[in-house]
Amino acid sequence: MPRLRSAQTELGSIKARGKLTPHAPLAPLVWFKSGGNADWLFEPADADDLISFLRDLDPDVPVMALGLGSNMIVRDGGVPGVVVRLGKPFARIEQIDATTLRCGGGASGILVSSTARDAGIAGLEFLRGIPGTVGGFVRMNGGAYGREVSDILVSARIALRSGEVEEWPAERLGYTYRHSELPEGAVVLDATLRGTPGDREVIGAEMDRIAQAREESQPLRSRTGGSTFKNPDGHKAWALIDAAGCRGMKLGDAQVSDKHCNFLLNLGSATSADIEELGEEVRRRVQARTNITLEWEIQRVGVVQ
Repeated sequence: MPRLRSAQTELGSIKARGKLTPHAPLAPLVWFKSGGNADWLFEPADADDLISFLRDLDPDVPVMALGLGSNMIVRDGGVPGVVVRLGKPFARIEQIDATTLRCGGGASGILVSSTARDAGIAGLEFLRGIPGTVGGFVRMNGGAYGREVSDILVSARIALRSGEVEEWPAERLGYTYRHSELPEGAVVLDATLRGTPGDREVIGAEMDRIAQAREESQPLRSRTGGSTFKNPDGHKAWALIDAAGCRGMKLGDAQVSDKHCNFLLNLGSATSADIEELGEEVRRRVQARTNITLEWEIQRVGVVQ
């Protein structure tokens, strides 16, 4: 796929009202704080700006959406094409009826769950425990504490790579565990989520319980990417990793967390290659001990340097 090199020669006459940055460092935007640059980083002013940009962009140029960067390894060679980052214009939430919210693709899990609590909508509390945005939740069928997005999603409005906008009902997304059929290069503009009537105090108490459970069990104040591997059927990934003797294992400045061994850490100067190779070594050791193949949950994107 072609790599963009300069605004003048590669983007041609495309006009954007948002911010368009060439050779943009992505490490500051992802939780691991590692990785290379995007050829271009586009932060659209609003949905119309994004739609027109995608429509006018050479169809051969790849596009990738970026949320909070919490579940992602950006490889050291960087990301070809355009990375789209949704900011405040995409974080708006509107209440549709007594139990339904329309949430922008850039809205965080904390904002969505807090808005639902204030509206007396139960069933969205688990989003408090997912460090990401609605766009990522929809794409990955994000979940925690026994619930996942497929349980609450009514539909999602997406901008296709072509710039066309479609409303997809939840069934069309073909959800399985941490996977959807959302097309490559598509960006989630907003999603309609539905819960059930609930008591604000009860909802708030459940959100507090989730926050406390995360604090106690996960390395929240570290450079990490969240849960690294999917839970295999009938197993917990962390338990398999622990049993394989990987807790605390290091490769350079990359480490398997002592606190929760399905989390990888950047202790300071780890490269993305270090982090990914450590993950692959964990997979090898678990496979050798249990004959179970761990699948990556974290997205690994970009070019290996």
